[in-house]
This record gives sequence, structure tokens and C-alpha cells, in this order.
Amino acid sequence: MAFVTGLLLIDAPASALNNMGQVPGSFAENAVAVKAVSTPEGRYPYVSAQAFRYWLRSTLEKGPWGWKAAPIYREQKIAYTDANPIRWWDDDLFGYMRAPSKKAEAVKAREESGLLEEATPTVETVTRASPFRVSTLISLGPVPIVRDFGTMSRHEGDPVPHEHEFYRAVLQGLFSLDLHMAGTFTYVNRTGFLNLDKHRVEEARAKGLEHLPEEKAYRLPLAERLKRVRALLEGLAHLEGGAKLTLHYTDVSPDVVFMAVTRGGNHIFGHIFGLDDRARPVLNLDALAQTLEVYEDGLLSGLYIGWARGFLDAQRARLEQALAEDGPLAKWCERTFLGHPREALKQLARDLEAHPEWLA
Repeated sequence: MAFVTGLLLIDAPASALNNMGQVPGSFAENAVAVKAVSTPEGRYPYVSAQAFRYWLRSTLEKGPWGWKAAPIYREQKIAYTDANPIRWWDDDLFGYMRAPSKKAEAVKAREESGLLEEATPTVETVTRASPFRVSTLISLGPVPIVRDFGTMSRHEGDPVPHEHEFYRAVLQGLFSLDLHMAGTFTYVNRTGFLNLDKHRVEEARAKGLEHLPEEKAYRLPLAERLKRVRALLEGLAHLEGGAKLTLHYTDVSPDVVFMAVTRGGNHIFGHIFGLDDRARPVLNLDALAQTLEVYEDGLLSGLYIGWARGFLDAQRARLEQALAEDGPLAKWCERTFLGHPREALKQLARDLEAHPEWLA
């Protein structure tokens, strides 16, 4: 099986992209804290994987790719999507869980409300493990977190104080896309693998999806699968989102991406960036050379690198020099695409179309 395996960096020059509750010991009662991991070395700001996925879903829904988002249904304290990956692109690539209550009062309430009149009928729990996987976005190193104090004073009387935290950091995230499972839906009676119940199997048959009896699965046509994957990759290049944008206006589209199509789902780029002795981000060329050498037999594609000029230019120059000169990275020069992150993600999408065997 083949996977798109990728790493991205996001420059957060003065940001508060994912927040939590009140700041302990703050002067203002309405103070807001950023999410951060505390370690003996200091605090690492982070953005939860849930927030990251929400940004991407929202970007895809607003974009020009024809993204078909599943409708969401709400019953008291639970919410769920239509859980139909045949129709909805996010149910396909982001996964789902739908477990309808079988209690008589719950069934009656659904019927009387008419909530699910247009939904796919569901009589048993269906689940799908997400083919698209992401990590937490976390700072490359510990950074000071600043408390900013302000007031609301456009009124008569005493000003109302408020306080929030923000930071300056470079956030790193990992992502992976299971190309085999994109557009492939199983009906194996196991948690995470019962993507299709009898109603969804009937729909798959009616729409002429390819049957894979050895996997107990149905598969969309290749052109449809590629359309969804391409939208996901290009949406990642246009990523928008984050908290406190009215105050900090952080661009969260990736400034750097490293990607390859690999045979396995283990991540190969997780240790190629670190910090120098002045706590500045640095590309570890030895680590990159080692991972490419060790995993060479598992690399189906070349290396796709997106690097925005103006961000860590000295590190990009070191990479270009290492690819051009004699050394362990020289043999990868002809197999490396190096451009802007949007260009790299588009090139990867084009190469997926040229190599349908990667989606087999």
C-alpha cells in the first residue's frame, strides 16, 4: 500500500492560534491562555489535531475544488455526519462514526422530528478510520509566551481589562494519506472497518462501484478518487484558520512542506528539522540524507519540497547546495521537485494522476 507522507512548517510570528481556558494567576478574569505543552525546557505552543483538521475541512468547503461536504445532524448531546463516503468527500477522506441509538424513545424522536428524512438510512453502527492522518502542530522548540494586557474603553466609566497570551514560533506538523483506502470502502464487521452497512452496500452496487471481494470492499472509479485526493492536497496548500485572527492575522498556509509517496505509513521526515544553538529553526541535512538512504527501497516517488522564499532562506540555500554538490544528497537532485509549497502540492497531485498504481 502507498501513502502520501508529509511534513509541514507554519510560521507563527506573533500568534495565538489555538486557545484554552482562563490563565491561572491572571489579573483579568476574562484572560485567555494559548494551548501549550509544559516541559522542563519550557513551554511548547501547539495547535490540536482536531483544530488542524477543522481548518482544512473549512478551507476545502470554501474553495474552488467542488468539495462535497457531508451534512451534519444533531440529536441532543450527539452530532454526526451522514456517514456515506460514496456521496460525501469528507466522509471518505476524514472518516466517521455513526451509532444510532436503538432505544424506543430515541427512534421515535427521530421519526417525529423528520431530522433524517434525507439522510442515508442507518440501522447499525458504521465507522471509518480516517485515511488522512495528522499530528498535533507543535513548536519546534520551547518559546516564551507573552501576556498581552488591553482594555475595552469606548464607553463611560472605568475601562474593562482583558488579557490574552500569544507567542512567536515555528510550528511543525506531520500528515499521511492512505492512497489505497481513499475511495475504497469496506464492509468488514469490525470497528473502523464497517464503512458500509446493507443500505450503503446497496447504494454502492446501484452506482456500479468496483467490488473487491477479497477485501470485502467497494471502490470508486479512479478518476473520482483522484479528484478527491487532488482537492485535499491543494486545499492543504491554501490552508486558512486559527484563533485571534483579528488581532494577530497569522497566515497558516504551509511555509515549508516535505513529501514523498512511500510504501508504508510510518513517517520518515519527523526528525529533519530542529534548532541551532541560538534556538533558530535549522534543516538537519545529515538526518535528511540518512532517512532517504534508509527508506530508499520504500520510496515510490521522488522528493517533493515546497519552500516559500523569504522564510528561512539560508536553510533553503543549504539544501539547494547539498543537492547540487557531491555528497549523500546529490543522487536525489534529479528526483527532487523544489518550488513554492503550492507548486509542490500541485506537482504531487499531477504525479498521482500519472501513477495510478500508487492508488491500487
